[in-house]
Amino acid sequence: MKYENIIEGKFIKRPNRFIAHVEINGKEEIVHVKNTGRCKELLTHNATVLCQYSDIPTRKTKYDLIAVYKGKKLINMDSQAPNKVFGEYLKEGRFTQGLTYIKSEYTYNSSRIDFYCEKGEEKYLIEVKGVTLEDNGVVLFPDAPTRRGVKHINELIEAQNKGYHCTIAFVIQMDNVKYFTPNRKTHSEFADTLIKAEKAGVEILCLDCHVTKDTLEIKNRVNYKL
Repeated sequence: MKYENIIEGKFIKRPNRFIAHVEINGKEEIVHVKNTGRCKELLTHNATVLCQYSDIPTRKTKYDLIAVYKGKKLINMDSQAPNKVFGEYLKEGRFTQGLTYIKSEYTYNSSRIDFYCEKGEEKYLIEVKGVTLEDNGVVLFPDAPTRRGVKHINELIEAQNKGYHCTIAFVIQMDNVKYFTPNRKTHSEFADTLIKAEKAGVEILCLDCHVTKDTLEIKNRVNYKL
């Protein structure tokens, strides 16, 4: 995926989940943060961030904050990006070749699953999670407790038992990482449910991304440890 109109700035503060104050071209701007997660380890004072400019007159802010430098590592933190790049990954045949049908935002029971696909008589359900939390090369999810995430995993376990091919895809919004692991300290139930899913046959797919100032693209599979 590609972004247009990217401009660099310096992060100042984040008064709530939805907005941040960023210095852009010497002026303090209020920008929309495209990630409602905590991201405290990323949005530190004076961190270099990348924002996308929009000239839509009805918008409350002129900018969206989409990426941040953590040291020299560029991390995309746009929460909408993982589904977009995974959709490209599916259409390119990199998940599995020969898919005959792809639908996003598919309702299964009481959950909205990110992708439903078909390949002949085979049916696939895929839930995508974006990963931005990194600690010395190890990437973790979630960065805050997620009841919704646990619910989605349980739905996939049920679907797997009914004959679907189910996958939980962790799209790591950076590259050069060691491995993925669930963030047990933050949400032990999520970690336990992920182990339960693997035992039930649900595929755990971890993918890193090539990140530039204006692009994001899935690269390779990454090892995981549960």
